[in-house]
Amino acid sequence: MATLLLRLQGPLQSWGTTSRFDERDTQLEPSKSGVVGLLCAALGRDRREPVDDLAALCMGVRVDREGVPMRDYQTATGVLIAGSAKADEGRTVVSPRFYLADAAFLVGLEGEDEALLQRLHQALRQPVWPLALGRKSFVPSCPVWLPDGIVAQPLLPALQAYDSVHHARPTGPLRLLLEHASHGAIRLDQPVAPFAQRRFGPRFVHTEFFNGAAHVPDPAAA
Repeated sequence: MATLLLRLQGPLQSWGTTSRFDERDTQLEPSKSGVVGLLCAALGRDRREPVDDLAALCMGVRVDREGVPMRDYQTATGVLIAGSAKADEGRTVVSPRFYLADAAFLVGLEGEDEALLQRLHQALRQPVWPLALGRKSFVPSCPVWLPDGIVAQPLLPALQAYDSVHHARPTGPLRLLLEHASHGAIRLDQPVAPFAQRRFGPRFVHTEFFNGAAHVPDPAAA
């Protein structure tokens, strides 16, 4: 069992999982669908191609720096009239957009196919298409690729042990979100079909905290 580690850090990030119509939400940490989409961009994989191999990887997130939730909006004119193919040139639609400012995450992807993880690691170093943090306009401020990003450890110890000048540990405990087979909070961000079909299923995510080698259970899960 091995784990691929990648760094997601930038001025702005957005990891929506429940966006509908004009409003675009964001989670407080990277979504699995967003991370799989980033890997597809690195590989140059078309939206119509299957993502089963990437979706099967077990994902975890270490929150090295909590982001600040922010809200902005965009406007659009000339939107289509409901039930018609005609545009209403006099109508303006306001679209609220939510995002995270100044967040930093260490993401881990665990799998038994080390050749796949090695291929992903190389793709992150030389991506086919530009990488983005949830939206195309949100570019990373540091390389997503980590030189020592392949770790011969399961997901949890890999996330706990990794440290570098890019991930200076804060004085307080760090938040960890780990994919779990049977319990935790439900996230509707598990890709179940090619991205062109926009189909996502549920997965369980368990939260805990740790400070150095010590683990602190999530009080909400008690």
